[in-house]
Amino acid sequence: MAGNGVPHNVLPPSNGELRRARWAVALVFLVHGSVTGNFATRIPWIQDHTGISAGQLGLALAFPAIGASLAMPLAGRISHRFGARTALRGLLALWTLSLLLPALSPGLYALCPALLLYGATSGMSDVAMNALGVETEDRLGKPIMSGLHGMWSAGALLGSAAGTVAAHAEWDARLHLAGAALVLTLLGALACQGVLDLRSTAEEHPPPRFALPPKSALVIGAIGFCAVFAEGAGLDWSAVYLRDELGTDAGLAAASTTAFACTMTVARLAGDKVVARFGAVRTVRAGGVLAAAGGLLIVTARHPAMAMGGFGLMGLGIAVVVPLAFAAAGRSGPAPSQAIAGVATITYTSGLIAPSAIGGIAQATSLTMSFVLVTTLACGLVVGARVLRVPSRTASGSTPAVTGDLERS
Repeated sequence: MAGNGVPHNVLPPSNGELRRARWAVALVFLVHGSVTGNFATRIPWIQDHTGISAGQLGLALAFPAIGASLAMPLAGRISHRFGARTALRGLLALWTLSLLLPALSPGLYALCPALLLYGATSGMSDVAMNALGVETEDRLGKPIMSGLHGMWSAGALLGSAAGTVAAHAEWDARLHLAGAALVLTLLGALACQGVLDLRSTAEEHPPPRFALPPKSALVIGAIGFCAVFAEGAGLDWSAVYLRDELGTDAGLAAASTTAFACTMTVARLAGDKVVARFGAVRTVRAGGVLAAAGGLLIVTARHPAMAMGGFGLMGLGIAVVVPLAFAAAGRSGPAPSQAIAGVATITYTSGLIAPSAIGGIAQATSLTMSFVLVTTLACGLVVGARVLRVPSRTASGSTPAVTGDLERS
């Protein structure tokens, strides 16, 4: 991916190096997700510590997405300047260490810039690791992006489990997050040692510091938008839906969220084999059908089991969409990191607006009508899946036959 964020390496890696690179970048995804999981569980402590209201907390929690959107275009230039491995090592370390910043904030005016930096380092490392993931996938000649994102989801679950234990034990979040940041920084540095060492040649021009995403990224990003909107609705509102619409108790309602997250994780970890067999386009179309069917079960449910089944189908249907959107963006033109950053920005935006959009529609009409919108967006996956039909490339820029299954319709 010359001159656009993931440079070439001098000598082609051996098969053994490629296998090590695959597991190394998978561990990077696990570390990245673990930061998110640890942070999410300590948000209540941070709110109490800073003494801010729910509205002020909502304002502060918009800053990570803002920081990520502003900083993600820089990732390609950093990778060009320092090489992909060194850039990822530094960006990932900044992300893991930034985990401590929100807990150190004494009030709202310190928390907002802390979360802005937290989001900026998250976004840049996100782009860098996805670009390396796409390059590793191309060189291996088989799909791995779904599994990589499954590792991210697994990391988020592990991080949230660790954070839940810390919160239950009433540990000071500054101590908990400092310990988590140290462990994850060391683990991330170890993982980065094994990723592909890609460097730009002297003839390659650096990507621009800031640039609008290419049109291809906007189209592919629209598919990611639909999936992330449904993901945000499922994670943030499934428990509320079961409690308010179907009258379930708090324990069963909470279990629906856990089940939704676990379904997505398992589906992503297994998704590469499905993509290798049927191709990206057919997989996303089938996923859209499953997600839409899940949405119909949710909005017509008269029993909690029916709604929980619907959320499970929805999680299963949307699980592989975002990984495949990143993979397609990385192959969509001459500026892969710029395209990946564009898709990432759109998906971050979707994740930001989904919870509030669901709540706004529920306030104006009902929560059931909110999930009618989610179901409609899931149908958009069926219609728009063809935009993921993008040829894969080798390091030399050709399209290898071994990855042709990614292009099937």
